[in-house]
Amino acid sequence: MNRIKDVLKEKGIKQTWLADKLGKSFNMVNDYCNNRRQPTIEVLYEIAKHLNVNPKTLLKDQDVK
Repeated sequence: MNRIKDVLKEKGIKQTWLADKLGKSFNMVNDYCNNRRQPTIEVLYEIAKHLNVNPKTLLKDQDVK
């Protein structure tokens, strides 16, 4: 699980902008944002760079039960 969609919303940035910056399709970025697909660690760091956040900000804490 990730927080990419939340961070984009907080910053007022569109998924299409991120897709363009990453050189990926809108559908791929949309899959990342809706947790249907997880980016590789390299792509996660690239997303963090473009959003000007720490990569850890993009990770969602999961409750361990």
